[in-house]
Amino acid sequence: MNLMLQIWAGYTRLTRRWPGLAAIIPFNPVLALWTAVSEAGLFPRAFFPGPADVMRAFFTLTYKGILPDYLQDSLIRLATGAAVGMALGIPLGVLIGTSRWAHRICWPVLLFFQAIGDIAWLPILLIWFGFGLTTMTFVIVYTVLFPVVLNTVLGVESVPRDLSRAALSLGASRARVLWEVTLPGALPNIITGLRNGLGYGWRALIAVEMIVGTSGIGFMMFDARRAGSTVEILLGMIILGLLWYIVDAWILAPLERATGQRWGLVTS
Repeated sequence: MNLMLQIWAGYTRLTRRWPGLAAIIPFNPVLALWTAVSEAGLFPRAFFPGPADVMRAFFTLTYKGILPDYLQDSLIRLATGAAVGMALGIPLGVLIGTSRWAHRICWPVLLFFQAIGDIAWLPILLIWFGFGLTTMTFVIVYTVLFPVVLNTVLGVESVPRDLSRAALSLGASRARVLWEVTLPGALPNIITGLRNGLGYGWRALIAVEMIVGTSGIGFMMFDARRAGSTVEILLGMIILGLLWYIVDAWILAPLERATGQRWGLVTS
C-alpha cells in the first residue's frame, strides 16, 4: 500500500512539473498491450497490425501528401460548419432567451428538429445537393447548431434579472444591457455549447465523409476498407482521437475554464 502511495505521489509530482506527460503516460499500458498482442501473432497481421505498422503507414501517407491533404480538408469543413453554426446559433439562442414570444414560437420547432438526427438528413440532402461540400456543410452546421442554441438560451436565462434591472435603472439602453450584462453572463454556457457542438460536429463530419465524401479522414478510412487496409483504418482512428484531444484539451477546455473564472461562475 505504501509503495502504491509513493508511486502515485511521484506521478503527481512528475505531471505537475511536466503537464504534457499526464496526457501521454495513461496511453502507455494500452500501447504495450497492443504491441504484445500484435507481436504474439494471435491474429493475422493483415487484420491486426501493430503500432510499428501504423507508424510506417503514417510516414508513407504523409510523404505522399495524402494524409496532410485529407486532414486539411476535414479541418476546413469543421471550421466552416462551426463558424456558420455559431453565427446562427448564438443570435437565435439570445433571441429565444430574452423574448417570451420568441421562446413560445421557436422552442417547439427547435425541439422537433433536434430530435431528427443529422445523418437522417443525408438521403434528402443527396437528392437536393448531391455528393459535395454543401451536403457535408449542412450536416455539420445542423449538428453544431443545437448545442450552441440550447446552451445560449440556458446562459441567458441564468443571468440574474436584477442585474439587467439595475443597469436599466442607471440609464443603460437595452442594447447596452444585452452587450455588457446578458452576453457576458451567458458566455460560459455559450462556450460549453460550442465545445459540445464541435465534438458532435467532428463525429458527424467523419460519418458524412464516409458516406458522401471524396476526401477527408473519414473518406480515407472508408476507402481503406474497400482495399482491405486495416492499418490505414487504425491510423485514421488514432488521428481522429489525437486531433480531437488536442483541440479539446489544449484549446476548448482552457477557454471554457478561463471564461467561467472570468465571470465568477467557478473558482480558480
